[in-house]
Amino acid sequence: MTDAPADPFTAPVIALDLGPLAVPVRRSLNGDHPGETGTMLPPLVDHHVHLMLVGADALADTAIAGILDLGAPLDLVAARVHRDGLPRADFAGAFLTAPGGYPIGRPWAAPGCAREVEPVRGDGRSALPSAAETAVSEQQAFGASVIKVALNADVGPVFDASTLDAIVRAAHERGMPVVAHVEGDGMTRLAVEAGVDALAHTPFTEHVDDALVARAVAIGQRWISTLFVTGYGTVTPESERAADNLRRFLDAGGRVLYGTDLGNGDQPLGVNPDELALLIGAGLDAPALLAAIADPWPRPARAEGIATFVPGPVPDILDDVPAWLATACVVPTEDLEAL
Repeated sequence: MTDAPADPFTAPVIALDLGPLAVPVRRSLNGDHPGETGTMLPPLVDHHVHLMLVGADALADTAIAGILDLGAPLDLVAARVHRDGLPRADFAGAFLTAPGGYPIGRPWAAPGCAREVEPVRGDGRSALPSAAETAVSEQQAFGASVIKVALNADVGPVFDASTLDAIVRAAHERGMPVVAHVEGDGMTRLAVEAGVDALAHTPFTEHVDDALVARAVAIGQRWISTLFVTGYGTVTPESERAADNLRRFLDAGGRVLYGTDLGNGDQPLGVNPDELALLIGAGLDAPALLAAIADPWPRPARAEGIATFVPGPVPDILDDVPAWLATACVVPTEDLEAL
């Protein structure tokens, strides 16, 4: 006699494995939601936002506990960078761009958000600071901890290799990683060959061949996702190209960071479940998805004393994770008790 098959209507539901970052918890009995159960995650970070477009306090009281602002006037940076409260912010300062380059003249570009840098002459080394060194030092003096370079060949001039090399060298000498906006043929290669640390967007205007993907992975380059803004919910040639590039980058061992380009088009404040869904479509499983949104980069360590709390049971399928994460909030770590 054989055992009868399990009744699918009574079989226990097995929750999705979220990996080591997720801890089952309940909230303190002394708080606003006494005894509520759920999941604790590390603080969540959006690695590509523009406070100059959404407002300096737009992400307060959301589930996003950290942001990387990738382009803002220096007066905004100086006013915001040392302020207490959440989300904690890191800044790139102004876009560094070639004379007349992107985003100069763009209707959304706030005055002062772009800094033109004259090309390097000769070998770029002299007793006096070069234009590249001066521009990098200026961003750092106002509170930037990252440097952003604009490499958009589709709308204007871009840095030559010598000038880009000088910017990257000046930034690295000051302990500042470099993030590049790449758009147009050959721009990903230019960024990789210069040793740029991260791309502000998954490349969406060009196919990145496997050899170049491997080089990007080999130098430890990170790609910030921003898949949603390549189509805003519809399939476009740009969205398909970005998804393909990111899928092969991940397959090669590349490190992806969750980022939305918040301020670019209509997006929710806080966690964007559509961005997360597109990352799943590009091949991330649940642990990798959480790693991408909880990575503290460019900081070396996560914020202490706070955590993400997601109420309710863990989803049983991967496709439900984005909507589940969108219900999260930031709470003091001391408010949570591991189960």
